[in-house]
Amino acid sequence: MATKLEAIETPSLSNEDSKPERLPITVTKPIPYTFDLGNLLCNDSNPLPDKPTDAQISSVARDCAQALINQLLTTCPITSHPTDGVVLTLPPPTTLLPREKPLPAEKQQTKWEKFAKKKGIKDKKKGEGKMVYEEETGEWVPKWGYKGRNRDGEGDWIVEVDEKKEKKVEAKGDGSTVRGEGRRERKEKVKRNERKQRSNERGERKAGVLK
Repeated sequence: MATKLEAIETPSLSNEDSKPERLPITVTKPIPYTFDLGNLLCNDSNPLPDKPTDAQISSVARDCAQALINQLLTTCPITSHPTDGVVLTLPPPTTLLPREKPLPAEKQQTKWEKFAKKKGIKDKKKGEGKMVYEEETGEWVPKWGYKGRNRDGEGDWIVEVDEKKEKKVEAKGDGSTVRGEGRRERKEKVKRNERKQRSNERGERKAGVLK
């Protein structure tokens, strides 16, 4: 963290006698100060009087500010930048500051997460399990999507026909064939998964999980 140092201009006084007394830049206290330069923090453990006056409080605050400036100038590296001017680099903060906002509420588990936890199913890493080795061709092919393993047989010139399955298809009377049955089943499975997903989302909305 870098802090830009700028000169503070003070108004000139015409009467030399009215100039304020120059206070010492060296501050000595019975209990030494502790610092957190990353937060520009000076801790003063010295006790105050029972009923401190405004002048006493101002004096203590001035001593803390002077001690903090002394510590910054003696311990932090100072560099000169052509555009930013003199720059003082602060160390990392050491004091933990409180949160601005409360901790977020714990997210409720979805229907799938509850099922996976019950069955001991672990989430796969990104990209894991998307490819499968095909022994016939000796290549890795995707499980789903374009040229996916789930489309095996759809583009074959010759399709092995199961007589029972062929009779079921012909009994529908909608003009479907055994060749197109695999594609129809795959698309129906996708629609079935989409319906389940929408049903789960509606259940989560009722439970107040989704906004």
